[in-house]
Amino acid sequence: MQDNHLSTKKIPPQDRLIFALDVSGAEEAKQLVTHLGDAVTFYKVGLQLFMAGGYFELVRWLIDRNKKVFVDLKFFDVPQTVRSAVHELKKYGVSFTTVHGNDSILRAAVEEKGDLGILAVTVLTSLDQGDVEDLGFKVNVKDLVLSRARRALEIGCDGIISSGLEAAVIREELGDRLIVVTPGIRPVRNIDDQKRTVDVEEAFRNGADYIVIGRPIRQPADFATPREAAESIQARIGALFTP
Repeated sequence: MQDNHLSTKKIPPQDRLIFALDVSGAEEAKQLVTHLGDAVTFYKVGLQLFMAGGYFELVRWLIDRNKKVFVDLKFFDVPQTVRSAVHELKKYGVSFTTVHGNDSILRAAVEEKGDLGILAVTVLTSLDQGDVEDLGFKVNVKDLVLSRARRALEIGCDGIISSGLEAAVIREELGDRLIVVTPGIRPVRNIDDQKRTVDVEEAFRNGADYIVIGRPIRQPADFATPREAAESIQARIGALFTP
């Protein structure tokens, strides 16, 4: 296996960091975005904010400020319902959304997506081998991720969500045809519920196109403010992708 699968996609280096905006309300989210300023250009908005209220107003607020948005709601329902959800979402101008499920669910999303990027979920980074077996999958995690990545590519998804631990084998087997978005990034040390984690450089050298980071920026252990944490990560990304 190659030592380096560094992405060659034409993505501005600052856009390769996606900040997981997992806070308890839209106003708190806006304050954090304002504090981060130009240190973050791409935001993931997920289930916590969806349940807190004002979700799509926040999405519009971010886009009005020239931020890119990744809607992470992991659509998982009967195909027609997922198709309808994607139809409604694509009018907001977001960059990515996540879809979970079998081939027919993924296909329904792809057929409706327009310019919206569809990211297929492989295996959550909070799951390890034992968790996968508890769910009834008698297969190695890496094999399961690769199988789901192959299906996503064949169906026409734009990319996948994959741990950095599996990104390299995806690049080896499938090349550069899928966008790989990698959560579970722990820049220094891992003290939370993520199990299959890598650091910034390892994720990109294994083949990630984007990384998703939440708590290490929002609640930094080694920096005085979230902005300082984000700027440090951006510097590390820049060092990898700036000629």
